[in-house]
Amino acid sequence: MGVTNKLVRIEPSQCAAVDQLVALLGEKWTLLLLGALTKEPTLRYNDLQRAVHGISQRMLSLKLKKLEENGLVKRTIFPTVPPRVDYELTSLGRTLIAPVRALLCWVVDNRDAMAENRLAFTKAPKKTA
Repeated sequence: MGVTNKLVRIEPSQCAAVDQLVALLGEKWTLLLLGALTKEPTLRYNDLQRAVHGISQRMLSLKLKKLEENGLVKRTIFPTVPPRVDYELTSLGRTLIAPVRALLCWVVDNRDAMAENRLAFTKAPKKTA
């Protein structure tokens, strides 16, 4: 399913799902983890921690669990000594790559204009109702 320029009508019953996904993607570390998982087919826990600079072990565990809970990441445990655990994007998670990449490109292309608008807004005389 490709990205189109056509507006999509979102029914009120779908708003909660949209809010949940936007909240998940907007949480700190989520996009960085998804990005790391797009670069390699599978990554081990320590590889993910190295790929996402600054994330604590606790936060990495929580974020991976939340991504797994939402069906975006698959966790595979191998019965070895010591145990090996691999993480990978699910097929559902892979469908998120293109729209997220498009959003990130939009941000990069428009961040300067948005910063200029924020500055102009704060300097503009305030209008009263």
